[in-house]
Amino acid sequence: MNHINTDNADTWYVRLCSVQILQARQQSALIFYVMSVFAVSGVHYGRLESNVTLACGKSQIRLPVVWHLNHSPMLPWHQVTSDGRLVLLHANHSAQGIYSCYDNSGVLLHSMKLRLGHPPGLLSISCQVPNHTHVRCSWVESVKTFLPAKYNASLRNGQEWSPCIVDVTQKHCDVDHPAFWQPIHTLRITETNALGSTTTIARFKLHDLLKPDPPESVLVKEIEGYPKKLLVSWKFPSSWPLHDAFPLVFQIRYRPQDSMYWSEIYSLESSVVILDALAGHLHQVQVRARDEVDTESQWSEWTPLLLSRPWEDYTTPEPNEELDIYLPFTPPTNSKPEASTPKSHDPKHGDEGNLGLVILLVLFSVVILTTIFSLIFVVWMRQRRRDHATKQELTSMVKMKSMPI
Repeated sequence: MNHINTDNADTWYVRLCSVQILQARQQSALIFYVMSVFAVSGVHYGRLESNVTLACGKSQIRLPVVWHLNHSPMLPWHQVTSDGRLVLLHANHSAQGIYSCYDNSGVLLHSMKLRLGHPPGLLSISCQVPNHTHVRCSWVESVKTFLPAKYNASLRNGQEWSPCIVDVTQKHCDVDHPAFWQPIHTLRITETNALGSTTTIARFKLHDLLKPDPPESVLVKEIEGYPKKLLVSWKFPSSWPLHDAFPLVFQIRYRPQDSMYWSEIYSLESSVVILDALAGHLHQVQVRARDEVDTESQWSEWTPLLLSRPWEDYTTPEPNEELDIYLPFTPPTNSKPEASTPKSHDPKHGDEGNLGLVILLVLFSVVILTTIFSLIFVVWMRQRRRDHATKQELTSMVKMKSMPI
């Protein structure tokens, strides 16, 4: 006769019931979360670091109410008024989230999302005029609002306002074909968010802001047979399409590498020849541009530094017969000869020059010493004669005194 262990069966039954209850609770929680998310009626905006009041929907029949933040009863510093409103005191970023209110039986009455930020402030505006047909103005917020914003921008040409096409992500706007002949232009930008709006006005002169983009495709080449020349060429900036109507003047600066001083050339063409490069040395070259007619305009930025060396003759001189007699043979190498300055140095000539200098110094020293000894000898002779004359006078005086009167 088989006996059934009722204790093990009861244990397995209890475990099975527990698992089913846990799964049911998880499903209920998931359904409750989904329903609460879809029950969010909208977004409520409030100011940071201020008191924010949330109402439990339009109907106030089911009172009192219980508030939750993100489905948790843990709320930031707050108060609940007698009519069920939730007042968040000095709300900061941690107070943002989904707020839900329930009656005593746990029935959801209302749900909303809270976002906190600041109203807009004045904008810092700067404008770029790369040519006579286009203006781009960008701005930077002086107040970080933490809220989505909309921008409306327009440029006044005389008495008329033209729209400035806004790019919200890049925070700039563009105007094509502005009235360049007007002396003063006015830009107006209005920033709006859920907490308010602010309009910023900037006035400027397009002539003063005209600044071409740097020249493009700059090349620096050597000129064969000319060790002191470099050919520099470039193209007009692609953003300056009207070459004939608005010509550009170009400034080219260059210097030997590691030098502190630049040399400059101005040109109306798209190429120039440097005539006084330092032979055998690497040179730095840059180019920039400016409107030729509008003297109030600005120079473009300099192009990146380019390095180039003038042409060099790498042919080796014929061997010296005298050196071949005394010096051992050195096999040729395939390495490229080092660049050197055009001034060559000959050791033989240098030694002769040094020997001649030494001889001149010795002769000069001999002449000086001879002159000094001659002067000393002359002075000594004069002093000796004076001493002899004095001795004779003393002798005569003694003789006169010794004579009888």
